[in-house]
Amino acid sequence: MGIEARVPMEDRAFRRALGEFATGVAVVTARGKGEELIGVTMSSFNSVSLDPPLVLFSVDRKARSLSAMLEAKGFAVNILARDQEHISNQFARALSNKWDQVKTSVGHAEAPLISGAMAHFECAPYANYDGGDHVIFVVRVVRHTTRSEAAAPLVFFRGRYRDLVDEAEREPTWPLPIHY
Repeated sequence: MGIEARVPMEDRAFRRALGEFATGVAVVTARGKGEELIGVTMSSFNSVSLDPPLVLFSVDRKARSLSAMLEAKGFAVNILARDQEHISNQFARALSNKWDQVKTSVGHAEAPLISGAMAHFECAPYANYDGGDHVIFVVRVVRHTTRSEAAAPLVFFRGRYRDLVDEAEREPTWPLPIHY
């Protein structure tokens, strides 16, 4: 066996490889100091634990909203439906009027809940961790709701929004060889 030479990782190739993992799209919202509303589009959302109920998301250290997110008393993770692509795009732009024509209601710690989202996770801060060029937020879910009518999810794959072609449901063979 030969020893493989270690080649420095090229950022664009790494990003392309990460793009092979299809994800849903969420907008994480919070209320900052005073009346400031915070909202950021992201696909870095994961479940962490059922007991206690924990989820995580990460925020780029260069994000203008990072300091406000670190000080927030609560968050809402709004899982977007396919018909909410425009909301994803709106909240992905820095320094824009992200809240223009977005209907919301008030959730835990006054975090905005985006109307029409497939699911809402209302969360309290739990822990933050260093994640290199991101800060990882682990948050405790205090309430969750799902959209009453069926909707297709907003999916992001290979740097683009995608539609599910085969929406046929199949039951997995249990137990899955995945560690929860």
